[in-house]
Amino acid sequence: MVKLIWTEISIHDLNQIFDFIASDSGRYASITVNKIYKRAQDIISNPFIGRIVPEFNNKYIREVILGNYRIVYQIITNNQAVILRVYHSSRLLTQDKLK
Repeated sequence: MVKLIWTEISIHDLNQIFDFIASDSGRYASITVNKIYKRAQDIISNPFIGRIVPEFNNKYIREVILGNYRIVYQIITNNQAVILRVYHSSRLLTQDKLK
């Protein structure tokens, strides 16, 4: 099992997703953000569960998918992984977006 750390920007991503969806439905916004959070928890038991992010081709930068959202994370050690971004799949993901 690994410790999962959310970066400030990944938390900001979740807040933006919530705000965007909440403009139509607060209930659906809560449901969506909770699903994203629960999907990210899968990384704790198996950090290599996600696929390698094709844009970077680095075996330690991976993603799990939930609907239209990419939960991008980096395996730091055998005991730690960091959620880098929660990104909508329609947006272009570049290296500068991970910082």
